[in-house]
Amino acid sequence: MDILTVISAIAQLPSASAHRLAEIAQPVTLRKGHLLFQAGKLERNIYLISQGLARVYYHDGANEVTLCFGMDGDSLISLRSYIQRRPGYENIELLETSELYCLKIAELHELYALDVHIANWGRKLAEQELIKTEERLMSRQFKPAAERYHELVTNQPNLLQRVQLGYIASYLGISQVTLSRIRAEFR
Repeated sequence: MDILTVISAIAQLPSASAHRLAEIAQPVTLRKGHLLFQAGKLERNIYLISQGLARVYYHDGANEVTLCFGMDGDSLISLRSYIQRRPGYENIELLETSELYCLKIAELHELYALDVHIANWGRKLAEQELIKTEERLMSRQFKPAAERYHELVTNQPNLLQRVQLGYIASYLGISQVTLSRIRAEFR
């Protein structure tokens, strides 16, 4: 995906504003396994995925808990760093070699002050991330594991071919044994 397509997937902008925002987006290609964000660090960038796959997770003692996955067209952002300018709690690891667009948060904030359309784009970006977080929380709190798995298969079917089952189980909040049982029942 080119940068203008990724930008417009978040929110439509007038052409001049979209191009102004695209000018500060630096394309980067990073290898599978690269740790893009690290818990406890202030993140100074956000990333938009042109092509690739990432996993957002945190450590719970000795365990890694997968919060979500980012795929083509998604944003990778530490909301705590973006909004509060404080260190984030999440780690973001690339699960595939990925093509990304890097936007420096400081440059974004400068554009927000100059262009109300870009400021509204930034608000939409944060709103979308908050809604995704709320939906994940509600799903995990109130839906049984089999229903969460069914939603994953329905909404992101190719994720199952691209992500190891341990990460899928962690994302669903279940063990790999339970995931295997649900998958057998689902077929």
